[in-house]
Amino acid sequence: MGKSYQTLGEFIIDNQGDFKYSTGELSRLLSSIRLATKIVNQQVNKNGLVEDILGDMDEENIQGEKQKKLDVFANETFIKALTQREVVCGIASEENEFFIPVESKHNSHLSKYVVLIDPLDGSSNADVNVTVGTIFSIYRRVTPEGTPVTLEDFLQPGNKQVAAGYVVYGLSTMLVYTTGHGVNGFTLDPALGIFYLSHPNMTYPKDGHIYSVNEGNYVHFPQGVKDYIKYCQKSEDDRPYTSRYIGSLVSDFHRNMLKGGIYIYPSGTTSPYGKLRLLYECNPMGFLAEQAGGMATDGYQRILDIDPSDLHQRVPFFCGSENMVKKAHEFMSKYPDDQIDYDELKRIKLSGEK
Repeated sequence: MGKSYQTLGEFIIDNQGDFKYSTGELSRLLSSIRLATKIVNQQVNKNGLVEDILGDMDEENIQGEKQKKLDVFANETFIKALTQREVVCGIASEENEFFIPVESKHNSHLSKYVVLIDPLDGSSNADVNVTVGTIFSIYRRVTPEGTPVTLEDFLQPGNKQVAAGYVVYGLSTMLVYTTGHGVNGFTLDPALGIFYLSHPNMTYPKDGHIYSVNEGNYVHFPQGVKDYIKYCQKSEDDRPYTSRYIGSLVSDFHRNMLKGGIYIYPSGTTSPYGKLRLLYECNPMGFLAEQAGGMATDGYQRILDIDPSDLHQRVPFFCGSENMVKKAHEFMSKYPDDQIDYDELKRIKLSGEK
């Protein structure tokens, strides 16, 4: 390889002391995710060669989206890796309607952690050989150890996360994660099947020149977003900015963190509150963004401070270089009526109102 790189396994062990609850359990959990990632990576790289992994399933997931065969494979792989190693007490997946309790054969419900996961982000791109990814989020349970997990363990605000990360299956496969002490990226050596530290201490540039948004939905966007896009396109100072939108959150986020940019998926599209899921996408990416010196909001408030009301709750998402997100906020603040009242949403959810 030309120079000596630290492996992901070595890095996890060397840095577990940074984690105040360190008992080795979190390290084993991250190792399970690493294993599942390598299995999914092998299958993703066979896409186009293995017929039974291509195309759609004959059913939809809980989101009402047509499932891809790779979606199902990735979901089953991560669930299997996490349950068989008995490192979590519960799993919630974007692909499943309900969370999955995990009971250890030897130490019933004793694990301290729950995992929330988007097994294959951007899977609609898989059949056309465009980059896809995996997103994961880890919390300490809030209910007593030794008891079955409940919904309460999963409906925690993002500021309670103990770890989060993503995997990008691109020209090279990278695993990027944080435990609240910065962001580090590891590249998979396919010949050896080992992740090596290739991008230590990843950070967002304060400013950027890329904006990432699906402009095909422009007519439905809130006025603040429309105004910001016009600002990005205006020939003035260091603008116009470059428009880059892949359609895989992992890919757009990864590029913008390295190059400097902002990602926006606002309300006013096919979903009144935006398309992205708070627990499976926005919270973990928000945690990573902040640890890399960036920002993540819903256009008005910090993503990590939103109190979730539903396992599959959707929220608007503004994420990226700090100064770009702040500028977007200036435009959004002119239209305060477009801000979502999450307390009211939670009240409606609890009351059972339509």
